[in-house]
Amino acid sequence: MRTFISALAAALLLAAGVGHAAEKKSPVVVFAAASLTDAVTEIGTAFTKETGIPVQYSFAASSVLARQIEAGAPAEVFFPADHEWMDYLEKKRRLKPGTRRDVVGNRLVLIAPASSRANVKIATGPALLAAIGNSRIATGDPDSVPAGKYAKAALMKLDAWESLQARLVRAENVRSALAYVARGEAPFGIVYLTDARIDKNVKVLDTFPEGTHEPITYPIALTSRSDADAQRFLTYVSGESAAATFTKFGFPLAK
Repeated sequence: MRTFISALAAALLLAAGVGHAAEKKSPVVVFAAASLTDAVTEIGTAFTKETGIPVQYSFAASSVLARQIEAGAPAEVFFPADHEWMDYLEKKRRLKPGTRRDVVGNRLVLIAPASSRANVKIATGPALLAAIGNSRIATGDPDSVPAGKYAKAALMKLDAWESLQARLVRAENVRSALAYVARGEAPFGIVYLTDARIDKNVKVLDTFPEGTHEPITYPIALTSRSDADAQRFLTYVSGESAAATFTKFGFPLAK
């Protein structure tokens, strides 16, 4: 009888454990641009607190994330820093139709270490070149990283690209470019305004004028492998609570 009771108790405990495991939710896997790290992490934490659904993140250059998704990475939400890489996955049929939408924007700025005495205004290309001199400039790799592409477009518009391209420090993502400047390894950098705001070791010298590059827009979409929890996250990111967080970190809401 004691053996039977012990076995029954063990079976009940095992069943309870299995039931608990079944109730445990799998995380929503979010692949997002490096520049969204702080805002999306805070939004994800609030989402989990409200819904009980955990969120798992991967932050990197949009190009890297897009190619990982194309190769089969288990992302359910894609949140890049430009439309180009979203278009890329859409053409590859890796996105769930009808879920794509614009969420926030950004501004492109010229930065320097906080201790720098540089005083640079981006009024014209010649003025910019004169102020920078022979210094190096860190930014995302213009061949693949959205921040670098915006930087290249702006410098070309200002007729400064030919003079500066050989002196670019091509970073793997915009946060890496920020770090080069923050550590004093590059005297100047071109990053997003939101990145500059979160690092006290850099200062903004000037903002690139509107019209020197395409508007900076962050779209979001579900991937083809997403589930109902991912849809809830997408809806949450588009809601009022997330909007307040984006605004706090300096991201203007998409119109």
